[in-house]
Amino acid sequence: MSFDLLAPHYRWMEAVLAGDLLQRCRTRWLGEVRESRHALLVGEGNGRMLKACLAQLPGCRFTVLDQSAKMLANARRRWERAGGGQHVVFQQADLRDWRADGANFDLVVTNFFLDCFTAEELPRVIGNISAAVSPKGRWLLADFSVPTAGWRRIRAQVVLALAYGFFRQATGISARRVTAPDDELSRVGFQLHQRDRFNHGLLHADLWAKAG
Repeated sequence: MSFDLLAPHYRWMEAVLAGDLLQRCRTRWLGEVRESRHALLVGEGNGRMLKACLAQLPGCRFTVLDQSAKMLANARRRWERAGGGQHVVFQQADLRDWRADGANFDLVVTNFFLDCFTAEELPRVIGNISAAVSPKGRWLLADFSVPTAGWRRIRAQVVLALAYGFFRQATGISARRVTAPDDELSRVGFQLHQRDRFNHGLLHADLWAKAG
């Protein structure tokens, strides 16, 4: 899986297809975690969320993980244009194999990332991330979802079928459909504190916190 091919085009593609909607999802609960001191941004992409975090979490250190070297380069350029003042580590990694090596993050951010993995892969990815989170850590999550019934469900299924068809060809993601991460997040000790839905239930933004 690699978004290198899309890295030069991702920003304009998002603007054309979704306007500012995805960014509103990404940042929906950012104001609730302003006291964070060490954040892990996973699957960050081109750095739009990092830029928002730099503005709203001035006392925070960041570790930015992405499997795409070109996306990481774009994120680094955004950081440099923002002044490069805050401590940021950029690391290329596949989250199916990544280990925290003693890191203790009080904030995790996964935006439009967990949907890239199959139901079989998701426990491993979430488990690897969870192992790096402090006992009172929070998890910001924005992603796609499928409503339970009606025209909203049919609409979401059509939109996501087209999206997965494209991204499987362009990036090699393994997933063919969205797998809700709720059960796995609960299994590793997180509780859902806030959830907001967007675009007739096609998108959601969550704030989870470790139960302990």
